[in-house]
Amino acid sequence: MGFAASVRVCLRTAALGLAAGLLTAGTAQGPPRVPERLVVLTFDDSVLSHATYVAPLLRKYGFGATFFVCEFRDPPFADKTRYMSWAQIRQLDKMGFEIGSHTLTHRHVNKMTAAELGAELDSIEGRCRRYGIRRPTSFAYPGYDTHPTALAVLRARGYTLARAGGAKQGRVRAYDPARDDRRLIPSFSTGADNRADILAALPQARGGQVVVLTLHGVPDTAHDWVTTPPALFEEYLRYLKDHHYRVVALRDLARYLPPEPAAN
Repeated sequence: MGFAASVRVCLRTAALGLAAGLLTAGTAQGPPRVPERLVVLTFDDSVLSHATYVAPLLRKYGFGATFFVCEFRDPPFADKTRYMSWAQIRQLDKMGFEIGSHTLTHRHVNKMTAAELGAELDSIEGRCRRYGIRRPTSFAYPGYDTHPTALAVLRARGYTLARAGGAKQGRVRAYDPARDDRRLIPSFSTGADNRADILAALPQARGGQVVVLTLHGVPDTAHDWVTTPPALFEEYLRYLKDHHYRVVALRDLARYLPPEPAAN
């Protein structure tokens, strides 16, 4: 082999080695970087307006969302002027939205034993199986109350993400995957009178942080103190669209998280 041919072979080998090295480095770096302007929408309590108003509007804007379902005792879940039916919840799942667990009866986890929480999770999972809904892997804490026992139960049961609140935990801020527990994700709760707070929160979705919003009914006739007026809700959606936010379900955050260490 002549000198020129030898040089060509060496250059080709080096290029292939460099390409392989770059490919290996790219995969070794772990999950992709959290994109700028990433927002998660979550809706609690199986409110009727989720099916009749919220979901069609989200489809119009091309946004994802998670609906955390439960069966309230007061007012009773049987009142279908206030709450969705399980057939309507199934339709949300078929539309591509995530169905998450909010316990069966909206009991706060700090008032339950591990066995009681397990039974509440079983009940929601059983209803999902009955109606052909994908098994929940995301959880939302009723009343935003958390507890170490609940963390252990959720992890053991395969719940990969769990959303908390903000004010009670003293951390009304964006979710930072680099330092926050994936089962204690903070969120901002919307209402009828905190428009300025929500619009100020949305720009926090930058630099690897994610803004998670908690909404209830739009409107909420079962619990009017947590209602979000429809006109205000659509204003938020227009803002998100006009400012080029990426709006997803809670489960979609998993793609940006590193593998979780094995439990002890």
